[in-house]
Amino acid sequence: MAFTAKDVQALREKTGAGMMDCKKALVETDGDMDKAIDFLREKGLASAAKKASRVAAEGTVAAYNDANAGALVEINCETDFVAKGAPFIGLAKKVVETVAAVKPADLEALLATKAIGSDKTVEEEVQEVFLALRENMKVRRFALVEGHTSTYIHAGGTVGVIVAFNTDDATAAKDEFAAMGKNVAMQVAAMNPEYLCKDDISAEELAKMESITVDSALNKPDTLPMPILTSLINEAIDGKKWSDEDISIYQGLDQKQRKNFVNFISKEAYATLSELAVSHKAEISENKIFAGLVQGRLSKQIKEVCLLEQPFVRSDLFDGAVSGYVASVAKALGAEISVEKFVRFEKGEGIQKKEDNFAEEVASMM
Repeated sequence: MAFTAKDVQALREKTGAGMMDCKKALVETDGDMDKAIDFLREKGLASAAKKASRVAAEGTVAAYNDANAGALVEINCETDFVAKGAPFIGLAKKVVETVAAVKPADLEALLATKAIGSDKTVEEEVQEVFLALRENMKVRRFALVEGHTSTYIHAGGTVGVIVAFNTDDATAAKDEFAAMGKNVAMQVAAMNPEYLCKDDISAEELAKMESITVDSALNKPDTLPMPILTSLINEAIDGKKWSDEDISIYQGLDQKQRKNFVNFISKEAYATLSELAVSHKAEISENKIFAGLVQGRLSKQIKEVCLLEQPFVRSDLFDGAVSGYVASVAKALGAEISVEKFVRFEKGEGIQKKEDNFAEEVASMM
C-alpha cells in the first residue's frame, strides 16, 4: 500500500513521533495507518526499556482538587527542558486529574487505569509522550486526600502540597476559607514541616531529639549555663588540661572579654572543654538549669518541625503560630476549622542525580 507525505504528517499528529520514525513505520507496515501506530508503540516500548536505566530526576509535581478530594502526582523525566514543555505538562495534568477522579489504590492500579478524557491507560499516555520526546520518564508517585482540601504548586512544579481540613461544606465553599487554605499550603511548601503537631511525634523520636540536643549542647560548651561553664573552665585550669599559654590568656581577660573567651583561646583548649563537658554528661544532665536549657531548645525544634507550631510566615496577615492563624479565620467565619493532615512532594527528592564532569568526558574521548 502506497503512502504520501500527508499520511506521514497525519501519523505524526496522531502519535507525536518524529517525522522519520513515522515514515519508517509506514514503510514497515506497507502504509497501513493502524499497524503503523502499533509499530511505533512497540518500538517506543523497546526504546523506553533501553532508556529506563537513565536517571530521571527532573520533571514536575502537579496538583488538582475539587469539593471532594485533592491529589498530587510527581512525574519524572531526564531534562528540565522536557519538563517545561507543553506535552509533559499536559501529561501531568491528565494524570493528576485521573487520580482525583478514579482514586486508584496504588501506582500499579493508576498506570492500568484509563486516563481522564482518553481511551488509553495512563501507562499508554506516558508512552505516547515518550514517543514524541524520547526521554526516560515515569509516574513516580501520587497522593490522594479525600474531603475538603487546598493544594498549592510552587515554582512551576518544583514543590506540590495538599492540606486537608475538617470543616462543613458551607464554610469550605467560602472565598475566605480558600484563601486561608492556600496560605497554609504555601507555609508547608516554604517551611517543609515534618509533622502536623507535637502529638504526631512518637515518644521514641522525642527521646532521640532530646538526646541529640543534650549532646549538641555539651559539644558547644560556650552555650552552657554560666555556672556549668565556669566549673568546666576551672577544672581545665586547675587540672592543667589547658596549655600554659591558654591559661595565661584566659586569666588575663577582663569580665567583658571572658564572655567571648572563645575568640581568645586556642581551638585545642576549646576542644578540651567539650571533652570535659561530655565526660560529665550524667552530672550535667541532672542540673536543673541545664535541663531547662535543653527543654527550651527542644521546644524551639518542635516549633520548627510541626506545622501547627510554626510561626506563620505571612506575618502581614497574622502574627503568631499557624494554629492561631487557622483559628482566627474560623472565628471570623463563625465556623469550626481544623487542619487534619498535609502531604508535600518535592520534585526529584531522594533521586541520586548523575554528576557530569565535562573535562573528564572530553579527556576520555581523546
